[in-house]
Amino acid sequence: QVQLVESGGGLVQTGGSLRLSCAASGSIVSINAMGWFRQAPGKERLWVAHITSDGRIAYADDVKGRFTISRDGAKNTVYLQLSSLKPEDTAVYYCNLQDRIGNYWGQGSQVTVSS
Repeated sequence: QVQLVESGGGLVQTGGSLRLSCAASGSIVSINAMGWFRQAPGKERLWVAHITSDGRIAYADDVKGRFTISRDGAKNTVYLQLSSLKPEDTAVYYCNLQDRIGNYWGQGSQVTVSS
């Protein structure tokens, strides 16, 4: 069993910043990647960013230059720094971990950007 515990969501004004954290624990077997997805109301869950075990990083085009993903390998923790936030960034943000055995999700963190 793998658990992902997220923290750091909240309400922020347009142009503001937030930092999301996701700590993984449990029976993790050789992490391939950790990352973030988001789901806006009435829409599908979409990929935002990921970081692989060897440090390769990728971002969705609509967050590139505004969001920064990082990790603490020793703590199995991944972070997402959200900057220059826009109302269209409002969504539930989900942490994701892929290891050799499975694909796991956090409980979700609400990020709301007011205009």
